[in-house]
Amino acid sequence: MLELTGRKVVVYANDITYTGRLVEVGESELHLETETGWVTIPLEHVVYVRETDEER
Repeated sequence: MLELTGRKVVVYANDITYTGRLVEVGESELHLETETGWVTIPLEHVVYVRETDEER
């Protein structure tokens, strides 16, 4: 997941799909910069993180 830092990603957590730039992955949460603002998601709720098709 750390290799995706700085890239546009899709994160699925808590039955919600988030899209944004992955800013930081900590020990317990990750931080996204989205079009509507910053989002912090606890890692225990994250189902997957993948690069968007735009970045491939």
